[in-house]
Amino acid sequence: MPINFQKAEFVLSAVKPGTFIRDGKPQVTFAGRSNVGKSSVINRLLNRKNFARVGATPGKTTQINYFAIDEQIYFTDLPGYGYAKVSKAERDRWGQLMEQYFQEPGLLTMGILIVDARHKPTADDVTMFQWFRGSGCPVVVVANKLDKLKKREIEPTLQQIRDTLELSDETPLIPFSAEKGQGREEVLALIEAICEA
Repeated sequence: MPINFQKAEFVLSAVKPGTFIRDGKPQVTFAGRSNVGKSSVINRLLNRKNFARVGATPGKTTQINYFAIDEQIYFTDLPGYGYAKVSKAERDRWGQLMEQYFQEPGLLTMGILIVDARHKPTADDVTMFQWFRGSGCPVVVVANKLDKLKKREIEPTLQQIRDTLELSDETPLIPFSAEKGQGREEVLALIEAICEA
């Protein structure tokens, strides 16, 4: 059944494993560095302006936010990582929550790792990609902020992302612009295909 991606509602924020949603519906899990534009990507996919909160301060999301999409699937928004101004205790709490989320079988249906198209992926990006891969779910890498690159920079930049994350040929790498909407249809098609499989 086609998914109406514009029919979306916020469900809850999980701050501990006891509040993870375990109702068997597919969960599409978004991860990315604090200032990579994760909320903007989610907003663009749903065609909603300020649906996923776009934080003025990076690193504000310290819980896992669940959004129900057309009552068929969930978009699960993980806390942004790699933000320097977060205290060590906060980072440790974040790390534990992530570990428990990734280790629980049956929670993740699909992972979407958002990286910045303009820069080489960070060590944190590599770790996050490995967590997704380790969970056994299909992963899609979305290279956001494509509109900030010149035409001739796109191919070399995408190759650098592939090499740094050691992506297999099977792992989709989608050039994306939350600003312009480029890549939106490709990502939505992959989400539908994987969630209906």
